[in-house]
Amino acid sequence: MTYEVLTMGRIGVDIYPQQIGVSLDEVTSFGKYLGGSATNVAVAAARYGRRSAVITRTGADPFGKFIHTALRGYDVDDVFVSDVPSLPTPVTFCEIFPPDDFPIYFYRYPKAPDLELTNTADELTAIEAADIFWVTVTGLCQEPSRQTTLDALKRRDRSGITVLDLDYRPMFWESREQARAIVQQALPYASVVVGNLDECDTAVGSREPAQAASLLRDYGVSLAVVKQGPRGVLAVDDKGSVEVPPVPVEVVNGLGAGDAFGGALCHGLLAGWDTERIMRFGNAAGAIVASRLACSDAMPTESEVDGLVAG
Repeated sequence: MTYEVLTMGRIGVDIYPQQIGVSLDEVTSFGKYLGGSATNVAVAAARYGRRSAVITRTGADPFGKFIHTALRGYDVDDVFVSDVPSLPTPVTFCEIFPPDDFPIYFYRYPKAPDLELTNTADELTAIEAADIFWVTVTGLCQEPSRQTTLDALKRRDRSGITVLDLDYRPMFWESREQARAIVQQALPYASVVVGNLDECDTAVGSREPAQAASLLRDYGVSLAVVKQGPRGVLAVDDKGSVEVPPVPVEVVNGLGAGDAFGGALCHGLLAGWDTERIMRFGNAAGAIVASRLACSDAMPTESEVDGLVAG
């Protein structure tokens, strides 16, 4: 099968509290959901009917079994999800304090299985053939995933659409400077780059949106997407720049909004939409997920997003 969207990177189980505005030490009940940025993007794309798969690894444990079941339930192919018997499947907890405070706690010890990536021949074939190949900066934080990700990017060499999600999580790195040096090895192989202001600072040393987009484009990136929080999103491509305001919603949990934007971005790129339409669609998709509790379960359909855009 040739995939329309093939992602590679982080996966795990999100353990989210059922009580909003309560610290973890006082929470009494939780919900269990599929999680991980690369995985959520594949789920979001599948919601729009795109043929999607994820390349990643789990533990050989009940949470790993849950992940396979969940992926199939979302129509995301799990053929490239293998297990690492010596490592546990990661879990992630969060606290929910709307509208803008969502502390997150990653349990990826002693090491996350998704950082043990070593691409097989079948995976490399799928990477070369995919319409969109999506990788994240988290996959660059440790070996062997770092070299595996770089090798996959080099092998693809910007064929089709190759997206680098800046997805900078400081707890996974020794320093921002270390991350910047490695991210800049990946940038020349990406045709699309997506990140917020802090992530752009990690990648190119600038938090000023227009300058950050320009610096990303200097690496040969065709489309630079800079998320500006309450100012919306700035996108710069070969035709110029567009800036689209956010969609106002009552926020419940903002953690999955970026992944929803990513899946919507993939859908719009595959559909051949103009950049402004893609950004408006992506903002609306992110807003819908921010108004819901979970990430993967919350990913909207195209009709839901179109309805919010029209409204």
